[in-house]
Amino acid sequence: MNLKENFDGGLTCALSVSDIKAALNWYQEVLGFELLYHMEDMGWCELKSPVDRVNVGLSQVEKMPAATGNAVLTWGVKDIEAARAELEGHGVKFDGEIQTIPEMVKLATFFDNDGNCFMLYQDVSGGQM
Repeated sequence: MNLKENFDGGLTCALSVSDIKAALNWYQEVLGFELLYHMEDMGWCELKSPVDRVNVGLSQVEKMPAATGNAVLTWGVKDIEAARAELEGHGVKFDGEIQTIPEMVKLATFFDNDGNCFMLYQDVSGGQM
């Protein structure tokens, strides 16, 4: 069996956070994620995202790692302007304005309280992507 055939379709994206309780609250209140479980003694929890079988794991660390490379979780939305306005209403910081690649996609970069980077995207290709 090769690795491609062995994947089961699930994905857990692990992120480092400085305060797991504060981060847990942020991901639930701001992004609407659902807590699956919290292992306080291990400094770990997992939340269910709105994407089927995609979870976000939060790991409390004593010191945030220096950014030497990372993955940016990019969430598809139907209306990027409305999604951005809602997040900004929660005090979420964005990196600049919404960027548009004509006839392809709109993008907006934002951060959680620990500086983990995320993006929103809206497909504007008319189904051509």
